[in-house]
Amino acid sequence: MTETTDLLGLIEAKQDTARFQELLWEGSYADYLGMVEASPSIARNAYQRLYDLIESYGYSEYTEYKKVIRRYHFFDDPFDDGADAVFGIDIHLMKLVRVLRAAALGFGPEKRVILLHGPVGSAKSTIARLFKKGLERYSRTEEGRLYTYSWVLDGKETPCPMHEEPLRLLPDEVKDDILAKVNANADGYKVKLEGDLCPVCRHMYRQVMREVGGDFLKLAQHIRVRRLVLSEKDRVGIGTFQPKDEKNQDSTELTGDINYRLIAEFGSDSDPRAFNFDGEFNVANRGIIEFIEVLKLDVAFLYDLLGASQEHRIKPKKFAQTHIDEVILGHTNEPEYRRLQNNEYMEALRDRTIKIDVPYITRPSQEARIYEKDFRAETVGAHVAPHTIGMAATWAVLTRLEQPSNHQLSLLQKAKLYDGRAIPGFTEDHVKELRKSARREGLEGISPRFVQDKISNSLVKDPDIACLNPFMVLNELESGLTHHSLLSSDDQREAYRELLGVVKTEYEDIVKNEVQKAIAADESALKRMSDNYIDNLRAYVLKERVKNAFTGAYEEPNERLMRSIEEKIDIPEARKDDFRRELMNYIAGLALDGKTFDYTMNERLHRALELKLFEDSKDSIKLTSLVSQSMDEETQAKIEVVKQRLIERHGYCQICAGDVLQYVASIFARGDAAKGS
Repeated sequence: MTETTDLLGLIEAKQDTARFQELLWEGSYADYLGMVEASPSIARNAYQRLYDLIESYGYSEYTEYKKVIRRYHFFDDPFDDGADAVFGIDIHLMKLVRVLRAAALGFGPEKRVILLHGPVGSAKSTIARLFKKGLERYSRTEEGRLYTYSWVLDGKETPCPMHEEPLRLLPDEVKDDILAKVNANADGYKVKLEGDLCPVCRHMYRQVMREVGGDFLKLAQHIRVRRLVLSEKDRVGIGTFQPKDEKNQDSTELTGDINYRLIAEFGSDSDPRAFNFDGEFNVANRGIIEFIEVLKLDVAFLYDLLGASQEHRIKPKKFAQTHIDEVILGHTNEPEYRRLQNNEYMEALRDRTIKIDVPYITRPSQEARIYEKDFRAETVGAHVAPHTIGMAATWAVLTRLEQPSNHQLSLLQKAKLYDGRAIPGFTEDHVKELRKSARREGLEGISPRFVQDKISNSLVKDPDIACLNPFMVLNELESGLTHHSLLSSDDQREAYRELLGVVKTEYEDIVKNEVQKAIAADESALKRMSDNYIDNLRAYVLKERVKNAFTGAYEEPNERLMRSIEEKIDIPEARKDDFRRELMNYIAGLALDGKTFDYTMNERLHRALELKLFEDSKDSIKLTSLVSQSMDEETQAKIEVVKQRLIERHGYCQICAGDVLQYVASIFARGDAAKGS
């Protein structure tokens, strides 16, 4: 009993009855007019409310290829801990938000179907889901509140079946005057009233007006205004429609149908009270309707979209055209869109459509964020080795890119450029040209779903898996290509396998680099080598002699030492003087500012020193002994130090750190010279 009481106490502590009552607010028509006068934004239309929802979460800006890009935080999914976050397509999301802004301002897009177009798995449904989740939550906030009404007559309450805006009830002769007064206080949008009442409310309006002798003030006493909370599950303000078998689907699913049980009560099938206004267009009024794979719908359904988009009207059976206020959002893939373009009978729909491309991500780091959401160590129950997700993401992106026309640039280098990494000889202008010349990038290639499925397979193959490494995933991806349902060409499969080889080579370079860094991570040794190099560099540039620390004699600069370091970063003999003068000028500039040079300030020199120290150290560590059966205690201790550095500095665990050292050791055992990536 005590435990039950404690549980009930938790419920009592968390519940917010005052908030619950706010969402159930009811009041008179006069109360509502007062609220509208004080805050006109509560009478916004659907497009205005959706745009304000997105803006309410703010944005951040960054520059990419000399262009300012705006990242709307709404698309980070602030509702479900980022479960539906959309990454890597900020430019396309900007275009979508611009369309919504223009629609909110009444510039024309509000009369169009917004069509999200892209390959399978490119986040079209995710964007639609975000809009629906967002509107649900926004309608529960003070900023996003909206209202509808019910008729109270003879003790019976009849809700407006389409949750219409209460201002629609205003008499025509005073509507303009009231709107003018309301809009005088408006800071943002001006309140506009378009269209007429729904059939049920028109019927009730006429009936009550007859009873009150045409006195609107008395009619208003029969109106009860209430807070409207949008909900997809309750089919309030959010509708979803998807294609089904043509024999089991007709247009009444969009616009409602006759309730034959009520015909006997009301005497006619043309009485609006005997009609169920529960089609998806009806229930989505004041919110949003999503058309899943919209272009797979039968032509009869597409015709309904024409009036709904352009005139904001639908045609329920046996009733006049009825006004709607909702965002019409559809999504489709490329084959269906091409069919629409080739269908001359669908010219009217094409003219009423705004296409927003939603391509695949073409930046590996952004693609990786998709998989990192689902495959974190705490969720999969195993450690995920460094670069496992990154290598899978890199491969997925490579399948989506077009081969660069510049033969000096590889496909992998192109992906790195897109990811903001520097490639010698290429500037931001080059990247812009690459983007412009590749019209099909992101519209073809491997879907994120395929990669997610294969990572999942890698995890469940061995129920006792303690660490997931890149080769497990890459091998699973390769085997999965054989039965990939969307690949019909053997040539394409072979091309994708070759790209897996490119990614494996890249991973090999990365881990060799990390092992090199871990072995050469003795900072005191790096500093000694750096000081020695700088002393000789200064003497060389100034044409002086350098003092030998052991003999005290003055000697010529140690050319062999300097070249052994410079060669590690591919400084040719012909360019050594340029490199040395450039570095010496940098050091002199720091001295003028009262600063002391440190080797970590110059990335190229830092890398050269690490590679040189690695070369000098690897024989003493005897890394190749890892692939042999015997290892002395001194070597074992040194290996453990390197392993610990991999764990602390690069995120490895004991298992994958050992695996990486074994892998790199096998490369050295084969006689492969260690080089930087």
